[in-house]
Amino acid sequence: MSRIFGAVRQNGYVVRDIHAAMKHWIDVMGVGPWYYMDRVKTDWFRHRGQNSDVEMSIALANSGDLQIELIQQRNDAPSMYREFLDSGREGLQHMSYWSHDYQALYDKAIALGYRIGHEGQIGGDKGRFAYFDTQAHPGTVIEISDISGTKGPFFEHVRQAAMNWDGRRPIREVGGAKS
Repeated sequence: MSRIFGAVRQNGYVVRDIHAAMKHWIDVMGVGPWYYMDRVKTDWFRHRGQNSDVEMSIALANSGDLQIELIQQRNDAPSMYREFLDSGREGLQHMSYWSHDYQALYDKAIALGYRIGHEGQIGGDKGRFAYFDTQAHPGTVIEISDISGTKGPFFEHVRQAAMNWDGRRPIREVGGAKS
């Protein structure tokens, strides 16, 4: 539990091959089902204060109450994901904290001196997220995410699906064909 941000709700892994990563988590770790989005559409995305046209695929699954996120960036647009990969790393890149009062948490972090590395929005004004530039130690970038909109119920659906997952339909495409 962070005294600043609350409970860690998600571990985010930046990977070069999202399908290989899902296969590992399914076959080796026994985690699933995975909700896979081939191309996530952001409403807007900024890297270090500049607009960026990042393209990424995302997969989500839960292990207990902890959500696992896999991210594969599909282009060379500026982002903290690209910086992470370009530094020769792959794997755990961030830990995410979720909030129903995103703006208050965002303002608190800024007031404490945290700096934005990249931020964006998915699915309307209640779908904001921000990554703070805290990457001095691998895997400890801090993300905050607004779950007061459609993300909250979707994340709960992913968690519920994992609770009694029997191994069937290990990858479920969101917005596409079912696997």
